[in-house]
Amino acid sequence: ASSRASITGQDIFTTSQQQPVPQHSYKCMSCCRTFPTLWSVRNHIQHSSEEGYSCKEYYRKLKALSEKRHKKGEAAGPRV
Repeated sequence: ASSRASITGQDIFTTSQQQPVPQHSYKCMSCCRTFPTLWSVRNHIQHSSEEGYSCKEYYRKLKALSEKRHKKGEAAGPRV
């Protein structure tokens, strides 16, 4: 089910902040293309298969891994 989770703008924003890019730009972490707006990179990801890229699948897997880590952290309980 988590492999079918929709990719939100927040997911893209959080991931894109991990890599330096020109100011006021967003970078697709899958194909490394740079986009001027969050909307344009989200649109690219949603239609990446039409362009010959697998960016959408990359972000789905990345989100599933993130959710898995989050659940694992919750199961471990609070750290003291």
